[in-house]
Amino acid sequence: EVQLVESGGGLVQPGGSLRLSCAASGFTFSSAVMKWVRQAPGKGLEWVSSILSSGTTIYADSVKGRFTISRDNAKNTLYLQMNSLKPEDTAVYYCAVAASPFGVSHVSRGQGTHVGVSS
Repeated sequence: EVQLVESGGGLVQPGGSLRLSCAASGFTFSSAVMKWVRQAPGKGLEWVSSILSSGTTIYADSVKGRFTISRDNAKNTLYLQMNSLKPEDTAVYYCAVAASPFGVSHVSRGQGTHVGVSS
């Protein structure tokens, strides 16, 4: 059974930083395409970033240069380092395992962790 458990969310001021983590189990993490997606209040899912098994990373334009996705295959853990946070980054963030690195499509996702950016 695929399990994805996110942590690290919280409330920060604009310009602040957070690091999200996602502990994965139940599948071969090192071979998987992993991604972060988010859902702002009252809006649909939005793709944030993906990382391939090769380590190749891709980002949505809205977070490029501010967010960094990474993975530790030895720990079966996915990360999202978020810097220079903006109020529009406020959302529930989900990690997901996917067949494609593009878009919000996914095979399974976690329960999410809330990120709030406000002064």
